[in-house]
Amino acid sequence: MNDETRFLSLLGLAARARELVTGEELVLKDIRKNTVEIVLLSSDVSQGTKKKVMDKCTFYHIPVYETYPREVIGRAIGKEERVVIGVKSKGFAKKLVALLSE
Repeated sequence: MNDETRFLSLLGLAARARELVTGEELVLKDIRKNTVEIVLLSSDVSQGTKKKVMDKCTFYHIPVYETYPREVIGRAIGKEERVVIGVKSKGFAKKLVALLSE
């Protein structure tokens, strides 16, 4: 199993465990409340959304990672296309970052 497949399966597992927040507004709200460990952006995120999320994450010291296209991310978590995802669990966040940096 390659890193992309492992990353996407883990993302799906996190979704089933209800450890993800999806959608720009909800993720921004959770960033302000400091309840997300990391934020994942799709590789095809718009510049406006990217800037808004990056600025907010920088201010609140939350790491941001660009991942795969929105369709791939959405399919991994069993939803429509997703552009912004917040990961609430420390364990999931740590493992996802490890897979991304391999």
